[in-house]
Amino acid sequence: MWLFCDGPVHQSRRQLIAFGARGSIGFDLTIHGPNRELHSGHYGNWAPNPAQMLMTLVASMRNDDGLTLIDGFGDGAMPLSALEKQAVADAPDIGAELMRELSLGRALGEGEKIEMLVNRPLLNLRGISSGAVGRAARNIVPSTATASFDIRLVKGLDGRVALERVIKHVRGRGYHVVDKDPDAATLRAHPKVAKISSAEGGYNAVRASMDLPISKKVIDAVESVRGPAVKVPTMGGSLPMAVFEELLQRPLIIVPIANHDNNQHSHDENIRIQNLWDGIETMAALLAM
Repeated sequence: MWLFCDGPVHQSRRQLIAFGARGSIGFDLTIHGPNRELHSGHYGNWAPNPAQMLMTLVASMRNDDGLTLIDGFGDGAMPLSALEKQAVADAPDIGAELMRELSLGRALGEGEKIEMLVNRPLLNLRGISSGAVGRAARNIVPSTATASFDIRLVKGLDGRVALERVIKHVRGRGYHVVDKDPDAATLRAHPKVAKISSAEGGYNAVRASMDLPISKKVIDAVESVRGPAVKVPTMGGSLPMAVFEELLQRPLIIVPIANHDNNQHSHDENIRIQNLWDGIETMAALLAM
């Protein structure tokens, strides 16, 4: 058994024990229009606008409730066992409090708990770039438009397979897909050209059984110092644990210590001092089990 301590505790601030982590693979999608920016007054009614094309394409990939619309996108995902479903049901319902904390008027997932939703694959739009906005805006038809995505993987879904399903979807929308910047001849030969590139190697998801003897020992050790812990089949974040699982042939369990509101992957990432002290006690209990 191997333990990882990366990631935050549960949003209720109770100790979390996660028996799996999502995998991740990222890619950029660039739509190509004219070979240079064009004056929108002269050409806006005539030249295809890659920013508008990108918006339409993105809207075809995911709906307003966060459901991925790509055909077969989640095929192969391993369903949760009865024990794992019960663990999700037993987790504190923190949806309403999170909405208050984050000033949200709605949540995705049609009312399902966040602990259940993270056990489903996700196509996340992490940024869009084209032209300029605000005081920097200019009256142009941009030359290109780029969207950056990450795919959050779950157990049973391979990252490269998921990416190929995205590429197939883009082709199905009439695009000629390339993996490097197209030359002029390619742009002239096809009505719609998209570049999809992935410099990130990515890694797949892992998930250990919650009823293994070692799983029960970890639960007992953690709860001896932290009290009743929240047990989840999969944590929301991704960790490169698949390589350890493959090489060591051992189950992997995550016992995170950071606060859930630590601005992970964003500005002013932090850790509460109390979480650090609690984490020291938790790790000591695990080392002594």
